[in-house]
Amino acid sequence: MKKIGILGGTFDPPHIGHLIIAEEVRGALNLDKVWFIPSNVQVHKKQAKATAHERLQMIKYAIQTNPYFAVHPIEINRPGESYTFATMQQLREEHPNVKFYFIIGADMVEYLPHWKNIDELVNIVTFVGVRRHGYRLATDYPIIHVDIPDIHISSTDIRQRLANKQRCRYLISTNVYTYIKERNLYGS
Repeated sequence: MKKIGILGGTFDPPHIGHLIIAEEVRGALNLDKVWFIPSNVQVHKKQAKATAHERLQMIKYAIQTNPYFAVHPIEINRPGESYTFATMQQLREEHPNVKFYFIIGADMVEYLPHWKNIDELVNIVTFVGVRRHGYRLATDYPIIHVDIPDIHISSTDIRQRLANKQRCRYLISTNVYTYIKERNLYGS
């Protein structure tokens, strides 16, 4: 049975922290692949600054050198809000011979009790929790803990840096940075 990690999020923009999380979890759990799934309309966060198409393209640029990473547009192709339960139900139907591992930061681990259909969701996917500065990996729900390097990078910080004409080198891939500049995203 194949083992696929799922890293969902806004990816507005995708950054080195996302890639480190995906690679560390992939290695720790011996996953065959990690699929990056950008949300269309995310329930737990404000609306993205970049369009769904722009975020999808940035992820493609960010992951292009890693053969174990792929992007899956399932939530962008589905209109409306992005609920993990609906996404995982669909993925399980389409890929019955795959065991899925849903990767979340400690901020989302704390928020699990508020996720839609969480009691059913924990039966169809294995949650993997990774540290995030300022949050604990404490929950009553079953999760696998994976330690990752303690890196404090956020898409919010990168957007602010770009808007303020500050450096972002090594925080985002060169291809993502070029794409952002070409499209004048985030006030760059």
